[in-house]
Amino acid sequence: MSHDEQALFSAVDALLEQVAQDPLPPPAERKRLREAAGLSQEQIARALKARRESVGNWEAGRSEPRPPKRAAYARLLEGLAARFPAPQEPHDPPAPASVPAPAPLPASDPAPKAPTPPAAAAPPAARSTEPATTSTRPSAPPRRAGAQTSAKKTSAKNAAARKTVQRPAVTAGADGRFENGPLAVVDVDDDGQVVAYCAGGLVLDVPAGTLPALVDWTLEEARLGQARLHRHGRDADPVLVLTEAALERYGLPTELSPEERRAGRLAAGHKVVKQISRAGQRLTQRGLGPWARVYRDPEGSRRRCVQLCVPAWGALPADEWDDRNNPRLPGLHAADLARFLGTYADRVMTPRGTTAVTGLELMTALRPPTRAERDPVTGEFRQAFNDDALTRVHEVVECEVPDEHPLLKGKFARHHQRTPAEMLLEEPYQWCRPLTDDECMRPYLVAIDVNMAFAAAANGLTVGLNGPTHLTGNPRFDPALPGSWLVDLSHVDLARVRVDGRAVDAGRLPSPFTPTGERPTGPAWYATPTVAYAVELGFDVAPVEAYVRTRTGRYLDPWYKRLRDAYVATMADLGVTTDLSGSEFLDAMARTREADPALALLLKAIKATAKGGIGKLRQRNRGQVPYYEPWPALERVTWRPDIRAAVLSTVRISMHRKMLKTAAAAGVYPVAIGTDALVYPSPGPSPLDFLPLTPEGRPAPGTFRLGVSPGMVKHQGTRTVLWAEQQFEEHGGVFNIANLVKM
Repeated sequence: MSHDEQALFSAVDALLEQVAQDPLPPPAERKRLREAAGLSQEQIARALKARRESVGNWEAGRSEPRPPKRAAYARLLEGLAARFPAPQEPHDPPAPASVPAPAPLPASDPAPKAPTPPAAAAPPAARSTEPATTSTRPSAPPRRAGAQTSAKKTSAKNAAARKTVQRPAVTAGADGRFENGPLAVVDVDDDGQVVAYCAGGLVLDVPAGTLPALVDWTLEEARLGQARLHRHGRDADPVLVLTEAALERYGLPTELSPEERRAGRLAAGHKVVKQISRAGQRLTQRGLGPWARVYRDPEGSRRRCVQLCVPAWGALPADEWDDRNNPRLPGLHAADLARFLGTYADRVMTPRGTTAVTGLELMTALRPPTRAERDPVTGEFRQAFNDDALTRVHEVVECEVPDEHPLLKGKFARHHQRTPAEMLLEEPYQWCRPLTDDECMRPYLVAIDVNMAFAAAANGLTVGLNGPTHLTGNPRFDPALPGSWLVDLSHVDLARVRVDGRAVDAGRLPSPFTPTGERPTGPAWYATPTVAYAVELGFDVAPVEAYVRTRTGRYLDPWYKRLRDAYVATMADLGVTTDLSGSEFLDAMARTREADPALALLLKAIKATAKGGIGKLRQRNRGQVPYYEPWPALERVTWRPDIRAAVLSTVRISMHRKMLKTAAAAGVYPVAIGTDALVYPSPGPSPLDFLPLTPEGRPAPGTFRLGVSPGMVKHQGTRTVLWAEQQFEEHGGVFNIANLVKM
């Protein structure tokens, strides 16, 4: 036989070996057999000359062994199955002899793959990583080499074999351009093949050998991206998340040097940065860092850009995308990470950086500043502004900007502490007071937390869409005009306030006008919602001057609705729905602590997006430039400290309004508040032990209400009064217990 003939026969043998592989039991059964024999993953790995991690992946269904290890592994499992048969289900009727009964699946394990008949010329099947149960482990993922087939066309037999439960399925969308979802996690499998785990449960073989080639493959073949959220917006760029194995494969470090961490990017002379330049691709001025964008020249009006996310360089910090006290992102398999980030993209938007950056970008994606408009004379398209959006950078107001703003240069000493009459200070509550004697007789301190407080405050909020107008000469207060008002509210005495005909103990409540809860002592700058609340309480207000916006709108409404729907849908996946009563809600929330960790991460990311997005409206100089020098954020149309102030004012005022109602209905008062959490003395350990109810058993109108929707409250934690007294003694009284009462 000639050498050419031998090569041809070898190629045919390889094809036959590929399509006629030894059958393997489902992943859950592989694990059961090993444990029944008392073997460790390490022992099996040594016998098969494989890595222990590979055995773990085979048992979890993340990957499949390849020849020649596959045949040896199949023989081992066959021998173990003969010695340790699966236990018979006592209540299952015997299956007909001609149709073997499927083995029962534990709730935490993926369903088995249906056998695929051999076909000599058939290409490798697509593989799905979409898990079949609430476990974070994906089912054995069929892989495909190309990217031209929809994820919906994966094996129908596999889909039929899965056990269906309620879970956060990622929708690829009807847009064929992005049939494989918004992003992919690029990893290297046990056999050294670069693979891309997609959000829709698909795994693609990646042929690219360099980072520029990976960018080209993503733009030309991978069909990744996300359709615009608004008809006047733009499609989201595809995101590639690079694991440490992928970094090594493409010549990138798995850890930045101290100098690179300070710079936030690789050095311009790094070989991969040079590869990108030689390939005719471009990076932004931020270079190749934790979140980077690589551009190719556009095709006509079509933008061509790929966003890179590098978790190993700090792209997904624990305080935003994960739990700081129990970090799990580094432990997520690439398929689980793709599911987590893909579901986030599906429900919120494709990540654009940190959760805070994404939260701000979501505002613009839902309210684009411009649109294409045809000129009635020439017939050509031109750019036009949208009336309901933030469209341009406006002049700023001295009282609304932070201390380091260029506007304040030369007006104050470097370390001057501006007074309330010199700056707008609308922040969330940080307040704590000593317990009274009768409160000390109650054994518990119960903390409740307002769901999505920052997003809820944005709901229906009227904000300014244009620049400021300066009002002088003691202008009349107008609650319809958003902005900042210089007014003296020191005369507002809560002891004079009556709620539903009842007086409240003003000494036990914080002032609604300061973050510290202390009563104002003179004129100060306030956002419109704060001054409007003083009027609501029945007090006269007399502004000295104001900076208001005359073109107004509910700019944040679609942003709130998008985040609300994402939050409620994720809570429903965790078993907490909007139709639960108070006790049912508390029970369901308690069960979430044992739920799918990927869903818990998703929930945290959604909440961080809401909170961080509002914070970005007044992004400060973080050492980027010297004091009083302009920093990059000031060039954004969304750098609007007045809108941030209005939201935070509404958070505080909304909480105070409910505190008043709760005090009037049940005579209970908070002892501490930390941002969106309130601590109440209670005769029992549950919020149900102190929250007021009507005679019919429903929450008293206007008070805090247990539930899953934004603005409602959940149980944050319980401590004893004795614990609080010990904390006060240790910290000398300068201490906010609201920050420590956790589950």
